[in-house]
Amino acid sequence: MYIVLNRKAAGRAFLGGLVLLAFLVSGCLLYLRPAAAAGKDGAGEEKEYIKWVDFNVPYEVLNRALELDIASNGTDTPVSWIELLAYAAAKNGGQWKNFKIGKLNETAQALQEGASIEELTADLKYYSYYHEAYSAVLGGLVGHYEIEVPDETAEGGKRWEARYGLKGFSPIAKNYPYSDFDDFGNSRDYGFKRKHLGHDLMGAVGTPIIAVEGGTVEALGWNQYGGWRIGIRSFDQKRYYYYAHLRKNFPYNKELKIGSIVQPGDVIGYLGRTGYSATENVNNIEQPHLHFGLQLIFDESQKEGNNEIWVDVYPLTRLLYRNRSTVVKDEATKEYHRVYRIRDPTVPGTSGAAADGGLSSG
Repeated sequence: MYIVLNRKAAGRAFLGGLVLLAFLVSGCLLYLRPAAAAGKDGAGEEKEYIKWVDFNVPYEVLNRALELDIASNGTDTPVSWIELLAYAAAKNGGQWKNFKIGKLNETAQALQEGASIEELTADLKYYSYYHEAYSAVLGGLVGHYEIEVPDETAEGGKRWEARYGLKGFSPIAKNYPYSDFDDFGNSRDYGFKRKHLGHDLMGAVGTPIIAVEGGTVEALGWNQYGGWRIGIRSFDQKRYYYYAHLRKNFPYNKELKIGSIVQPGDVIGYLGRTGYSATENVNNIEQPHLHFGLQLIFDESQKEGNNEIWVDVYPLTRLLYRNRSTVVKDEATKEYHRVYRIRDPTVPGTSGAAADGGLSSG
């Protein structure tokens, strides 16, 4: 009887322990969950939004999808490069190692022969996820625009030309050399141990830095880790471009301020080696370079905090290399400006200089 009673007691204690453990684990998970992931709306319901994106599409795949998109523009059945990429990712589970680029050609052909993307993706559970994720990464880089081109017969030696295609620019100006490699996720130890959530482009101090996409300046000033830096938000609010370690004493285009509107291809600053210091305007970076980062934002709670989403932009910088902004120096102000202006129809409410393809004070 003694043994039986103790077994029963032990059983009750064991069950009680499981309940307690479950309670503690549940509580810990709720406590440890980032505020952005908890995502409560005004009614106390959990908001649905993407909380993680692993953007690992190779350059070669991006390049071919873009070519197919551009080639189909103006036809009766235009093909979206984002839809092609999202369809391929949904089919291969986001694993690109053994992906055959010819599959993109087959999908594009099927679409141009009358198939709809809805038909092709009807049985693909994660297509909508990949489409939303890839739209957030790539959404502002391709479309219709007007740009100035050289024309000796035109007044001023330039004329406006309507185009469709890649309207995003390389972050490094044309004719300025740089070197880079895929360094996303590498270790960093200034301040604390952390991963490198951006891409470094090594170049000479003073190299003009270019706005990849049109947007609004949200951050401008000193950061202990990034030195002099600029943060630009895309007009659809999905992308936050981060340019850091800018030049000592003269880091930015002097026209820029918080709220300024920039066009893709505008000169926004100058490459340097500032940062790694709580004191402003200090060169503590050994190798001059631009730290270029891209943060995705599906909910405003993700903007700053533990739930930030930064993606590997190395494949994008390779793609953007084909579109580099030509710049010229104003000897009076020592400032650099673009030579060929752009008109991007996605830029909202622009006026004055911006309407003609330049910076606006917002």
